Amino acid sequence: MINVHDILETIKMIDEEYLDVRTITMGISLLDCCVSDIDRSCEKIYNKITRLAKDLVKTGEDISREYGIPIINKRISVTPIAMLVAASGGDPVKYALTLEKCAQAVGVNFIGGYSALVQKGCAAGDRELMESIPRALAQTEHVCASVNVGSTKAGINMNAVELMGRMVKEAAELTKDNNCIGAAKLVVFCNAPEDNPFMAGAFHGVG
Repeated sequence: MINVHDILETIKMIDEEYLDVRTITMGISLLDCCVSDIDRSCEKIYNKITRLAKDLVKTGEDISREYGIPIINKRISVTPIAMLVAASGGDPVKYALTLEKCAQAVGVNFIGGYSALVQKGCAAGDRELMESIPRALAQTEHVCASVNVGSTKAGINMNAVELMGRMVKEAAELTKDNNCIGAAKLVVFCNAPEDNPFMAGAFHGVG
């Protein structure tokens, strides 16, 4: 239960210590959208995200008004899309365009999860997604991408590091007329947590 002391303490942190609660992130599993037809998969993704997140922005605004807590960005993270590419095949950019359509429909600031986890090597769908990232980010405004290339346990996938070095450069080149925003929406990292709510590297863990 929230008591009066907790509420006053929060108000003090905001008013006197300039606490800035910047974001809320809704994680959505897309595992039930894995089908062998990419167009059908995209349709299922759109229907699920727009159904579950339809009130996300309004809820964030309601919380801000009720408690006086500034929530600047409302965001969504989804299951790493490389997993769906493995099931459906086809051009992964179709998934990015679907995520963009979802973000516009529900009004969020960002949607993350155009991602691949390749610290143990590239499985089916991983390389296709990684190679599509520059095009995907160039054709979308709200979509963020990430690739986990290593971990303390598994080591570093140097093939993935080499590929992503080229992809970061290509993402910047394709968006050079927009301050190279493609590279800014792409994170290449190691030791990704099971769930990562932080953009641009956000994704919803399968566990």
